[in-house]
This record gives sequence, C-alpha cells and structure tokens, in this order.
Amino acid sequence: MATKKASTKKTSAPVTVRLTGAEREKHIAQEAVRFFAEVGFGGDTRELAKRLGVTQSLLYKYFPSKEALINRVFEEVYLGRWNPFWESVVRDRSIPLEERLTRLYIEYAKIALTRDWVRIFMFSGLRGEDINRRYLDILRERILVPIAIELRHELGLPSIDEIPLKSNELELVWSINARVFYFGQRQWIFDVPIEDDLDDLIRMTIEHFMAGARVVMPSLLGITAVPKRRVRALTKGKH
Repeated sequence: MATKKASTKKTSAPVTVRLTGAEREKHIAQEAVRFFAEVGFGGDTRELAKRLGVTQSLLYKYFPSKEALINRVFEEVYLGRWNPFWESVVRDRSIPLEERLTRLYIEYAKIALTRDWVRIFMFSGLRGEDINRRYLDILRERILVPIAIELRHELGLPSIDEIPLKSNELELVWSINARVFYFGQRQWIFDVPIEDDLDDLIRMTIEHFMAGARVVMPSLLGITAVPKRRVRALTKGKH
C-alpha cells in the first residue's frame, strides 16, 4: 500500500524590511509627532522607543537628545506642511481682499486644524518649548504683516511708507487666526465638535473681520477726515 509522502513545502518566514538610515530617521520623526501629540512634551523617550520597537540607544543614534527630536517635530509639522499658496494669495491684488482671505484660511485650516498641529502647539505652550514662538514669528512675517499691508490698500488708506505699521493693526489681524484656531481647539482639545460646515464658518469669520476693519481702521491710523478718493473703498460692502 502506497504511503503519502510528507509535504516538503516550507512555510515562508515573514520578510523583515530593513530601513535605510534616512528611512529610519523619518519613521522615528513621524512616530514622534504622533507620540507628542498624544502625551505632550513630558512624554518619555523610552516609551517612544518602545512604541517604535527599537532601543532607546538606537533612537539617540538618530536624535542625540530630546531637544533634537522636538526640533525635528517642529520641522515635520510646521515647516514641512507650510503651503506657499498661503503667502501668494494674500498678495494677489487681482482678487478682492475678502475673497483672498477666505481662500487663504480655508486652505490654512486643512493643515493647521489637524490633530497633531493643534495638540503639539498647545502642549508646546504649556511646556515652555519654543515651537510656538518660532512658528508665530514665521506666521507674523509671512502672513499677518502682508495681510495688514493689503488691508490698508484695500481700504484706500495710507501705505506703510506714509504711516508705519502699528501694533494694534497686527492685533486686529491676529483676531482672524485666533478665531480660526479656536475651531481646532474645540475639536482636539475640548472635544466639542463643530456642527456647521467649517468653510462656511471661515467665510463668516472673514466677512465679520472685513466689516469691522472698515469701521475701525481709520481711527487706528489716527485719520479723522478720509479723502474722498478713499471713501468708496472704506464703505464698500456696507450696503
């Protein structure tokens, strides 16, 4: 009687993918973003290494200190996701400023209101890390100051060559970012969902900002009598 031959087919061992040094560094940085967004900057690098499935010494091979790792998180989240469109659309005078700002902040919200962006930003401020300061310096220079300049132009007010930019003008522009960022805080910090469409809320925010700016900007600049050639720009959109 013939006997069955034992199967000689071998079970393939799982394939281990070996990462290059650059890939490993990138992987650590991406996991660090998720880790710090979850637990904050008080999180222990030993726990991060455990999540990565590597030793702490290997982690320090790529990032010699926790500070170096935090700097890389800043680069990944805030510099790496910066969209040049935000800067270019602000300066495009072929488009009314209200429309420019609406386009800007709708696109900005797609990046800046994500979980890791919002939570890392908040944890950084609470921990005393300088991520907030470094990012806000960039935001001020590239977005907020240009908006303030364009706001004067849109309203027919003196240029910054005629009257230097004032701090209270920038505070007015900051109010847009404060309002938009609060939508992210509600979702990712306070766990209070936004019921309305975010794009519609941004449009309403910009419309409200422009209406207020038309009223307060002349007084911010100390202008009591507005030249006739500027009245039309200042009253545009009020009726």
